Amino acid sequence: MKLYSTNNHDLRVSFEDAVFNSLPTDKGLYMPENIPQLDPSFLRNIQQYSLQEIAFHIANAFIGEDIPEADLKAIITDAINFDAPVRFLDSKTAVLELFHGPSYAFKDFGARFMSRIMGYFSKQDDQLLDVLVATSGDTGGAVALGFLGVSGTRVTILYPKGKVSKVQEEQLTTNGMNIRAIEVEGTFDDCQKLVKTAFNDQNLKGHLRLTSANSINIARLIPQTFYYFWAYAQLKSQGASDIVFTVPSGNFGNIGAGLLAYKMGLPVKHFVAGTNVNDTVPRFLENGRYEPMPSQQTLANAMDVGDPSNWVRIQAMFENDLDQLRQVISSYTYTDAQTKTAMDMLFTTYGYIACPHTAIAYLASEAFRAEHPGDYASVFLSTAHPCKFPDAISSDVFEQIQLPKGAGELEGKPKLVTEMEVDYEIFKAYLLANN
Repeated sequence: MKLYSTNNHDLRVSFEDAVFNSLPTDKGLYMPENIPQLDPSFLRNIQQYSLQEIAFHIANAFIGEDIPEADLKAIITDAINFDAPVRFLDSKTAVLELFHGPSYAFKDFGARFMSRIMGYFSKQDDQLLDVLVATSGDTGGAVALGFLGVSGTRVTILYPKGKVSKVQEEQLTTNGMNIRAIEVEGTFDDCQKLVKTAFNDQNLKGHLRLTSANSINIARLIPQTFYYFWAYAQLKSQGASDIVFTVPSGNFGNIGAGLLAYKMGLPVKHFVAGTNVNDTVPRFLENGRYEPMPSQQTLANAMDVGDPSNWVRIQAMFENDLDQLRQVISSYTYTDAQTKTAMDMLFTTYGYIACPHTAIAYLASEAFRAEHPGDYASVFLSTAHPCKFPDAISSDVFEQIQLPKGAGELEGKPKLVTEMEVDYEIFKAYLLANN
């Protein structure tokens, strides 16, 4: 598998190089040179396969030349050891639950797969691998648990102070071992900028072997396609044909993976992106001007992104053609007040307890159906378990949440964290001093 930079189509690197280097030197993002097209017979019979079998088929189509089949199957069996069920709320509305992994968030798919891919490629290399990641909420927990105890790796997670939930912060700061947490006096965008600057610092890279665990890493994007195909398999087995996926979107890696699946041949009628008030992409789709703004804090904190990194990948898939994008993607944006109303609506109408991100996806799916009625399955993605957001859910409803296995075990554990200003030189000095 060869990959190119979105800023330079003549640049070509191997899959292994893209995994470890994360960002091209020209500050673009890596994309597959050729998006593999799946055999139509596989898609016609996809309901006969398990999630792990589907995941292997997809991964092998991308990276089969780089990792032997037996090793790739072992990686997937170890990494994707939890389900992503589709649950119908009524005859036309369903939710794809992506929070059944160890960190209770969809990011477990990407983080666990990526950590094992990195471990596979680096098993014969004695140099310590420094993994840097910025998080607005769920990424950090998934990466921490994905890499915890993985030999030869050290993970540094940056998160914005006061802008993640209590459960999310516990997942970031209570691990110890090879996991380090930095609480940044700023926004997610500030954290992301610190990480990107580090990757483009040749002096720092001369001292450390750096890689990223953010969704900018291609090894996180590929496994996120797995659950779109798995959702289609489940829906197909229940007689659904036309499908509209609605995705809560912040950094646009999740919906980007869905669009990658679509480009591989997954039959999808349309994609809908639901955002909070950080609406850079909805404004672009409306007026054609891409104007990033400073991120604003909301209840749906994992979506508090003012300059979504993965949007350039989506543009690359559609050759920067705005008309093509509009044919495949619609987008809606919502306030915290609307998000709370949607959470109440889901509970009173269906008895379904949703996190703020999921509620935004539900609102966007309903808005699209109101504008485009028809006989199709409207599937919105639930990206995090509601137990991670006690401050966003009314106490009487929160008490009714069925806690997943292991929830609450982190409460009371010591918080291991370094506080830091938004200053790259301070961040660089921290990395070098702790080398």
